[in-house]
Amino acid sequence: MTGTKNDVSDLSTIPVRVLIVDDDEGHAQAVADSLIRINCECRVATSGEQGAQLIAAETWDVIVTDLRMGEIDGLEILRQAKEELPDAEVIVLTGHGSITSAVTAMQHGAYTYLTKPLDINELRSAVEKASARLRLIRKNAELRRSLDERFGFEGVIGNSPQMHAIVEILKNVAPSDSTVLIEGENGTGKELVARALHQNSARKNKPFVPLNISALPDSILESELFGHEQGAFTGAAGRRIGKFEYANGGTLFLDEVGEMPMDTQVKLLRVLEERKITRLGANDELNINVRLVAATNADLKKMVDEGAFREDLYYRINVVNIHLPPLRERPGDIPLLMEHFLKELSRKTGREVQGFSRAARKAILAYHWPGNIRQLRNTIERMLVLDSDGLLDVDGLPPEIAALVKDGVAEGDPEVTAGADSLIGKPLTEVEKFYIERALELADGNREEAARMLEIGERTLYRKIKEYDIHR
Repeated sequence: MTGTKNDVSDLSTIPVRVLIVDDDEGHAQAVADSLIRINCECRVATSGEQGAQLIAAETWDVIVTDLRMGEIDGLEILRQAKEELPDAEVIVLTGHGSITSAVTAMQHGAYTYLTKPLDINELRSAVEKASARLRLIRKNAELRRSLDERFGFEGVIGNSPQMHAIVEILKNVAPSDSTVLIEGENGTGKELVARALHQNSARKNKPFVPLNISALPDSILESELFGHEQGAFTGAAGRRIGKFEYANGGTLFLDEVGEMPMDTQVKLLRVLEERKITRLGANDELNINVRLVAATNADLKKMVDEGAFREDLYYRINVVNIHLPPLRERPGDIPLLMEHFLKELSRKTGREVQGFSRAARKAILAYHWPGNIRQLRNTIERMLVLDSDGLLDVDGLPPEIAALVKDGVAEGDPEVTAGADSLIGKPLTEVEKFYIERALELADGNREEAARMLEIGERTLYRKIKEYDIHR
């Protein structure tokens, strides 16, 4: 196991790191020898002072400490361990005459205490149980971290001003129960934003239920939303729980809400106002507590003006409005998304690559991305699947993007060529400044991406920008 406190590897195959603190060196070494046999990596500290130093300097999974020692005793070791390594488990060893102190240690967070003379099998069992508990805690922490990375605000990838503004709105809106309308073109990440709202709300432990209205025939939409009783209509062989009922306590995400028929809009409005549903074919109303997040790629306001969408429902679902800009309007976010998807898809497919070639990067940055983030992700997945040499290059790009290389956008850019010709005979500083400015322009101001293009370090680029007084 590494010495990192955040290591959440599969601990079942990794030795448990155990620190043994005991001023009886012979006893401490005997304890270490017995634990080494059950896949423990042990270190002995022969004084409380040495034990405290090792706790401050390294990471331990389990600490076995004698209770009675010198100036720094077992209770002080326990206190320092809980302060420095809150995940670590502490096992206290004590004589029969110090049971009261051992109970005090338990009250202050010790995992357990064992009495001397020590039963080695009892110690091994305690260490194994403590390490198993630690593994479970770390796996749960990793699961939460993965969820936060995928569905938390960190998952709303972007460094552009537009995306910063959206994240600020999400932070303010997520804790509330306000209805949210997310607008944007197909592929801009509307469901991801809805999940981020849910994941960062008090409803996060309840269901998040997505429903794409455009994917359902009008004839079954109401059944999907509100449920039905047996015999409610032809083919209703049994009772069905609808999405509202299933999402009770959580969040219901209605995608493409503009596709909803007028008569269903009326029923949806009533549900939102009264917080009650009635299954098709039933008489009894059911109370529901659901937060609604709706999304659309249509201009709902225009649809209201044309009579194609109810005005009262529009204002009911549009309490908070979030507009997701298309990818072509925030090209500076493309490099971040490229690296994010490459990392995600490499992990998913088990394929490791060096990264993107310079020509492929430039072509991807120059493309207009009508399919937005979804199209970009699919493109990178295609490149990864087709890769044969560990470098994602132009040959893995779809034809419409690869064509940009032949058209001179990604390589041999006429503007760059013309500018370079004018630099012949100029001082090296002017040449360097020209190419830095051009790289920043191509990267839409993203300095990390510009540094990659120029194949220099980010710190070097920052220094050059300051040196040449480049404003971008």
